[in-house]
Amino acid sequence: MTFAVRRIRSDEWARARELRLRALQDPVAALAFLDTFENASAQPDAFWQHRTADAAEGGPNAQFVAIADDGEWFGSATVLPSRLEVPESTALVVGVYVAEGHRGAGAIETLFDECATWSAEQGAYGITLEVHVDNHRAQAAYERCGFTRTGQVTEHENGREYVMARPVVPDAR
Repeated sequence: MTFAVRRIRSDEWARARELRLRALQDPVAALAFLDTFENASAQPDAFWQHRTADAAEGGPNAQFVAIADDGEWFGSATVLPSRLEVPESTALVVGVYVAEGHRGAGAIETLFDECATWSAEQGAYGITLEVHVDNHRAQAAYERCGFTRTGQVTEHENGREYVMARPVVPDAR
């Protein structure tokens, strides 16, 4: 399977909404996301337009999407420069998703590499993410992509999450 990964465009808010709602219906979504399908599907178009514009070229964040040859959007990762104010700065990756049937084809690695490249351009030396302690599938995927646990654990409404990090230029795989 071949695919492309690129940054989202602001006029693609409806497709971004569709992909996010699909991610929130994944069987482990309650562990993986701090949102629900019910909440997200109730948001007005203006919410999705603003969210997409913020992650498109010129926005403060960056969302990358994986697109199959047939045009299907099947994966996504968003990076926030939330920790760039400190000298040893890292950016935060959120909303990581690759649809069933597309996993294991290299999309998640490419999404993370795009997030890392963008983060390096913003001055970050690394990228971090948080993963639920019970989401073993995601933890294994992140480790394959060069992430390691930092020792930090955060508490969210959905439970405890490990903080994982990797440099913007990962070790050779």
